[in-house]
Amino acid sequence: MGMGKETRVRIAKRAAQELKDGMAVNLGIGIPTQVADYVPEGIHVVFHAENGILGAGGAPLPGEEDAFLCNAGGYPVTITNGASYCDSSIAFAMIRRGYIDITILGALEVSERGDLANWIVPGKRVAGIGGAMELAQKAKKVIVLMNHVNRQGESKVKKQCDLPLTARECVKLIVTEMAVMEVTDQGLLLKEIMLPYTIEDVVNHTEAKLIIPENISYIP
Repeated sequence: MGMGKETRVRIAKRAAQELKDGMAVNLGIGIPTQVADYVPEGIHVVFHAENGILGAGGAPLPGEEDAFLCNAGGYPVTITNGASYCDSSIAFAMIRRGYIDITILGALEVSERGDLANWIVPGKRVAGIGGAMELAQKAKKVIVLMNHVNRQGESKVKKQCDLPLTARECVKLIVTEMAVMEVTDQGLLLKEIMLPYTIEDVVNHTEAKLIIPENISYIP
């Protein structure tokens, strides 16, 4: 099931609230790329891209795209003051040595234990896994942004992933158009709900078991 532009922006804005000053952050393709446009005021982070940019900025204005400046997904980006370029081997070395504080990725499925499936639907054409496997295993925190349900209306927040995994037990936070959920040692904690959805809506559309606290925040 698709979602409108306004909903995608809403998800990106919520994810941007997780960014802290001084962080090195990697953004996956799709909704995650929009996070760069909503960094909270007063917060300075450095966006890293696997194709060799450290210091990528938000999306350029229409008509101001540079055909030679794009992120790892091939989408046009800007750069910030102090940005630098390197080859992909160095960009991947940054990931593998654990220098990325947060990676924000899209997902096909996430399990209640934080298992991530985001690279292939068997039988469908796929360009490749890209840097997702390294990012999911080596970034200090993995955040997933995605639709709550798939095109068939089935929950993408699963007890157990059905699709091939990218990495096990790596996801710490899930943000969808319905809710924000944190993967904890005790299970999947429902932290916030995106209005106009209700607790009942989220529970009814979530296959995984949710821990529901007494006080839940609502995102207007």
